[in-house]
This record gives sequence, C-alpha cells and structure tokens, in this order.
Amino acid sequence: MKTKREDVRNIAIIAHVDHGKTTLVDQLLRQSGVFRANQEVVDRVMDSNDIERERGITILSKNTAVFYKGVKINIIDTPGHADFGGEVERVLKMVNGVVLVVDAYEGAMPQTKFVLRKALDLDLPVIVCLNKIDRPEARPDDVIDEILELFMDLDASDEQLDCPFLYASARAGFAKKNMDDPEVDMTPLFETILDYIPAPEGDPDAETQVLISTIDYNEYVGRIGVGKIDNGSLKVNQECVIVNHHEPDKFRRVKIGKLYEFDGLNKVEVAEAQIGSIVAISGISDIHIGDTLCSPEKPEAIPFQKISEPTISMDFMVNDSPLAGLEGKYVTSRHLRERLFRELNTDVSLRVEETDSPDCFKVSGRGELHLSVLIENMRREGFEFAVSKAEVLYHYDERNRKLEPMEIAYVDVPEEFTGAVIQKLTSRKGELQGMSPIGGGYTRLEFSIPSRGLIGYRGEFLTDTKGNGILNTSFDGYGPFKGELSYRKQGSLIAFEAGESITYGLFNAQERGTLFIGPGVKVYSGMIVGQSAKPEDIELNVCKTKKLTNTRSSSSDEALRLTPPKEMSLEQCLDFIDTDELLEVTPTSLRIRKKILDPTLRKRAMISRKEAVCSSADGLHIFRRVLFIFHIFINHHININKNRHNQCA
Repeated sequence: MKTKREDVRNIAIIAHVDHGKTTLVDQLLRQSGVFRANQEVVDRVMDSNDIERERGITILSKNTAVFYKGVKINIIDTPGHADFGGEVERVLKMVNGVVLVVDAYEGAMPQTKFVLRKALDLDLPVIVCLNKIDRPEARPDDVIDEILELFMDLDASDEQLDCPFLYASARAGFAKKNMDDPEVDMTPLFETILDYIPAPEGDPDAETQVLISTIDYNEYVGRIGVGKIDNGSLKVNQECVIVNHHEPDKFRRVKIGKLYEFDGLNKVEVAEAQIGSIVAISGISDIHIGDTLCSPEKPEAIPFQKISEPTISMDFMVNDSPLAGLEGKYVTSRHLRERLFRELNTDVSLRVEETDSPDCFKVSGRGELHLSVLIENMRREGFEFAVSKAEVLYHYDERNRKLEPMEIAYVDVPEEFTGAVIQKLTSRKGELQGMSPIGGGYTRLEFSIPSRGLIGYRGEFLTDTKGNGILNTSFDGYGPFKGELSYRKQGSLIAFEAGESITYGLFNAQERGTLFIGPGVKVYSGMIVGQSAKPEDIELNVCKTKKLTNTRSSSSDEALRLTPPKEMSLEQCLDFIDTDELLEVTPTSLRIRKKILDPTLRKRAMISRKEAVCSSADGLHIFRRVLFIFHIFINHHININKNRHNQCA
C-alpha cells in the first residue's frame, strides 16, 4: 500500500544561467543552520569544482539537504547553461517538485524554457521565485506575465498554471510572497516548499526499487551511485540485482557496501534508508546512470528519462608534433582512451566513438563549452593530446536530405551595436526572427541560426559589443542544410623552421599580422604563431637572427620594440582554429598547428582539395546541362504532338 512520507521533501533548483540558483542554495543552507555562526563560508559553496569557481557557472548537479520544522528538504542544485542540460534532465526523476528561479530583470530566457519544459513533461509542481528584485531595473510584473505566457506556450495544466510566485533576493537573503511584505529572511520560501511540494510517495512494504540518476566518484571507495528510493527500503549488505529499462538483458547480482544520506554538505553513513530518501550507494564497481537497484524477487526496472542527443563533435588524438611528450604526464592512446571512456560513467550527454585510427577518438557533446570543460579537466590532470575544430553532427531524412542542428539565439546588446551583430550573424546563415527594446538602452534580437554558424563566434561577439552583449542559445531541432560557410576571414602566420623565437624575427613578422608568441618560445615547422592580416596563410621565419657586421651605426644599435603578443585562452584557441588545423593541449601550453606540418605536402593537399571541389562543381555543371537539354527535348516533343493534334482537328 502506497503511503506518503511527510517528513521529507525533494526539490530541484532550476533556472537559466546566472539567474542565482547557487546563491539561493547558499542562503537556504545558511538560514537552516547548516553552518556555525562563526564559520567562514565562501560564496557559491555548492560550486566545489575549480573550473566552476573560476568561471562562475555550475557544471555538475549537486545534492544537499537542510532541515526546517522537522522536515528534511533534499535540494539538488542544477547547471543553468544549455551545454549541461543533460545534468538537469536526469536529476528531475529524483525530485517531487522544482523551484524555478527567474531574474526579475532578464525574465524568461532560453534555458528557462528548456528546464521548465522538462519539469512540466514529468508533471512536477513548480514554485516560481523571482530573484534579484532589489536590482534598480527590476520589472517583476512584466516578468510574471512572461512566465505565465511561457507556461501556456508549454501547454501547462490548470494546476501548474496556479503555481505560487515568490519575490526574493538571494544575495540579500530574503524572500516574500507579496512585493509589499517586509524583507526579513527565507522563511516564506521554506513554508511554500512544505505547503506546495508534495511528499514522496511509495510502498514501504514492496520490493526495493532505486533508480540511479547520478554517479559520483571517490578515489578511495570508487564509484558512488546516487538515487531516490521509490519503493521498499535499502539496507547495508542487502542483496540486490541491477536492471536497466533501456537494456532488457542486463541482470547482475550485487551487494550494498555502504549507504549514505545527505546532511548539509556532507554524506552521513546510515544502516537503512526508507522510501523518498535520496541516498548514495558505494561498493558497486560497475553501476551506471539509468540503472535500477531491485530486490532479486521482483527485478523491475524504472523508466529513465531519455537524454537529448549530442549536436557537436571533436576529434581527440594523440599529440604527434615535434614537441610531443615534453610537458604531459599521460601521452599515449591507451591513456587517452581510458580517460575518455571513464568520462562516460558520469556524463550522460557525452559520446565517445573509436575511429579507423587507433590514435584518434570522436567525442560528441552538447556544445563547445561542454567539450572545452572536458579538455580543461584533462589538461589539469596531466594529459597531453590534440583536438580538431568542432563540427556539427548531421542527420538525414527519409528522402536522404541533409539536416543540421539549429539554434535559437537570443542576443541582448546596446542599441549602437545591433547593426554589427545582425551583419555578423546574417553572414553566418542566421535569420532574424524578432527585434524588441528591453529597456536600459538594450535591444533583444532573436535569430534562427545553424549550430555551426555559432562555432567560433563568441569571441567576435564580445569584441563587436565591447564586452557589453549577452548571447544565449537554445537547441531548436534539426533543419535543412543552409549551405557552406567560412569560419575565418583571416589566414594564419606559420613558422617556417624549428627553433626558438628571436626578437629580430618576431619584429619582422609582426608587420604581417597579430602574433600569439613572444621571444624565447620553442616553435616548429607548421606551428601557427599568429593571425595574418590577409585571407591567405603566410609562412615566415620567427627564428631569424640579425647578421653581424664589423660596421657600427647609430641606427643598428637601436632596441627593437615588439607589440605584446595576444595571449589566447583555451576557448579562444578553439574558436580560432580552422578545419585544417589542430590545437595541441598540454598541462602548461596551448599550441595551434597545421594538421600537415610539411609545407610541400600541405600545398599538395590544398591543390588536391581545390581540384576535388572543381571536379565536383564541373560534374554538377554537366548534370545541370544534360538536365536542361533533356527538358528542352521533352518540351519540343510535347509541342510537336500538340501541333499534330491541332492539324487533325
């Protein structure tokens, strides 16, 4: 018999990026008494990952728990960036309701729509929390109208439309039910969670069922599965079987090693857990996301939320440059393969495929940021490898027509930069769908654009808007192929010979474009040392030294002045590289190089590509010509038959 467990609530905090989810969780932890009064606590305490703290974004969903009036509230903090939407999709199966955080100025954004759609599809009750109402430019009334329109667009039920609205400032630490209420603390939010979010329901006497929604890893205990107990109970040393809804043949007997529940930021070891509890399970080596732990007497899998497919891919390959193996700890294909396949255990949105070459792996993800975070993590772990330019994954319809992933891009820019943004996105096959003022001298542009049109654009966008623009995207399915486009209008400056860069050589080279390196840097033939001012690539010698003579002059002794080189981040390097280039990633360096290092072989390959393009173009021209002649022939015969018919008549 199913019963409700009234002493537990399970919620997820969902929102668009930078709308204040993690800061809100901080306040809930503080005001529930998780931290001591004199305890020093950093901001965004849930962002424990180094990259999360550096970039100010949440990448991995995390579990915590607070107590309020004797009720345990399990909270899951989720990422807001579209590239990590897979993290949001899978954790929603663990909760009984969501708190939708919306910026009181920005309103409903692309990822707001994405996460809300996922919550409504699972029929989860929603609490809307308007955050940052203390901003001078806040417009809570307009934002509420936008959210209600969004609910109706997503076909929300009458019960879902009748959701509670709260006004809050996570930074200031208060929430209130009405705008006129005093600004005290987060009590109104706690009370709304207890009143509106239903208690978890299940049969305590039934056979055990636990769906694993998240995988954690600890170097001491190995893999840790996190999930909610839907039915029955779970005990230490209990015999269970692992089954999977999407793998009917999967059936493996296991034993529960250790059992944990969440309490604040810690995992507390327990002997037994009941229905509705979110637990962490260790001692099972081969446990995966989507697995169901069941009693052997009734092995019944729980359906798991299907994760959206990847849209973009890169080639990860063993570094074979002349400087390979000098800086990295893990450099072989075996190391690379093990690390990439290990990432699949915790990242359900990632795909790793082996290629014809044993030294190259095709890695697919949800976006450039998704893959760049993986690259940065591997780099910090001591891996050395090379990656190619990001490419989109094409599909084909029943008529074998080429389809490509499309995005809806929302661009908020000052009015004076709208022309530059429209021109750039239009040249990248974007179509302007809407344009409206949003106050404060800003304009919101809405584009429908292929995903490949956005590859390498974010750096240009920040330059064009002087850092004042905001670009958000949302996946919009697959559409017809929009035609070829060029990613870069400028060529590369390529080092001609191996050696060490010299000031004299760099001084002569800087007139040809923008340099990426300074003096005293090791280079090799085929390595890219800068960006050309012209469309074509230029080879130059940055190791060139000044010829010594026995003649002195006043001009020859003048110091050479170098323009400071442009230092490129990982994202900027990934944006810059073209399809015939690679990025060499090591723990200490980022080097851009041509795929073919030898200049003679590189020119031959370029000529072959041009010939192939020309021949295909010629073939197409001949086909069109034949088709035209055939069309004329058919029309001629039709006219002859018409004339004969008229004569007979």
